[in-house]
Amino acid sequence: MTFYAGERQQKIYSSGASGKRPIVPVDLTQLEDAAQKKIPTKAFAYIAGGAGIGKTIQNNRTAFQSYEIIPRMLRDVSVRDTSVELFGAKLPSPLMTSPVGVLEMVHPQADVAVAEATSSLGVPMIFSNQASYPMEDCAAKMGNSPRWFQLYWSKSNELVASLLKRAEASGCSAIAVTLDTTILGWRIRDLDLAYLPFLEGKGIAQYTSDPVFQKLMDEPDDPNAPQLKPKVTLHLLKTVMQMKKNYPGGFWKNLRSDRPLKAVRKFTSIYSRPSIKWEELKFLREHTKLPIVLKGILHPDDAQKALDYGMDGIIVSNHGGRQVDGAVGSFTMLPEIIKVVNDKIPVLLDSGVRSGADMFKAIALGARAVCIGRPYAYGLALAGAEGVREVLSNLMADFELNMALSGCTSIQEITSATLRKV
Repeated sequence: MTFYAGERQQKIYSSGASGKRPIVPVDLTQLEDAAQKKIPTKAFAYIAGGAGIGKTIQNNRTAFQSYEIIPRMLRDVSVRDTSVELFGAKLPSPLMTSPVGVLEMVHPQADVAVAEATSSLGVPMIFSNQASYPMEDCAAKMGNSPRWFQLYWSKSNELVASLLKRAEASGCSAIAVTLDTTILGWRIRDLDLAYLPFLEGKGIAQYTSDPVFQKLMDEPDDPNAPQLKPKVTLHLLKTVMQMKKNYPGGFWKNLRSDRPLKAVRKFTSIYSRPSIKWEELKFLREHTKLPIVLKGILHPDDAQKALDYGMDGIIVSNHGGRQVDGAVGSFTMLPEIIKVVNDKIPVLLDSGVRSGADMFKAIALGARAVCIGRPYAYGLALAGAEGVREVLSNLMADFELNMALSGCTSIQEITSATLRKV
């Protein structure tokens, strides 16, 4: 699949001559502002918010300012190739979508709409473990378009194995294991609103569609897990009704059933496992043939451990600033991790990417690809699948033009020599 920035530009300008503007803002700051006006307050806080006072979100953005691009002149850049190979797949651009959970909060088609948009562009989608639709529903919309699966390591290894099996059957080409969310960070915007969408039965479709999870729902909860015992109020009754509405089958089918409540209780009891250690990665190797990519690596020593334990890739990420307040920006740590990995396995960058220039800088410092999160969720909120497609297309075009205007015609020509450290 071929993508040309010039066509994207021409389409926007041609439509403008007819009085039609883009359906979502091209400026990502305006995109976020527009989405905030449309997304419910609690949903926007959940997606846009970070840990604590949001210092890590700031660090992710300011990190890109530590390098500047040095454009070169009078090079023939009339023909350009932005394609990159990753785990045997040729991608049209070094761009992927990060897993964003609970997308039903912003659009009823949620993950399915994202699947439609990414597959139309050949952009790999990483299915969220906290999705609003089962991975099988998304895969059915994607044809041969590449997709990965994000894994949160549950307290049930049987459930982990089941999710891995389903990911393989759904055509996923890699497993991205999220390491930095074994417990939830201190997210003050959500706490001030006293809101966690999972307690309404949202974002747990990968679980309720899983046969192992269905079996686990009938087993006693872990007595050591936090017990949810809210006071009975009218609001609580509304929350319970919401659970029944969100559980497979719909409200009326679930009206007299206790399965929706059991699902939420079981999910909160087992969704993540803070005791997981490096040695246990061998369990994944025993249960999948897919490449295993560790998402959440920030320290070069952890990058070395990923190599030592035979992992297939790394995503340098701080979860978009949602877990540790005051953590180092992901882009800041990219050079050190690239140095340790030394081309042995692919390294990707996640967290804070907001422009084609950001993509260019990450590739120049050695990243194989970058992952984008919040912006496509905002595009989804504003215009469904077409909104996602426009956000991704704009980033791809922005990257291609920055590449060309810097004197590069291919990914291979984007090296550290194209940058200057400030």
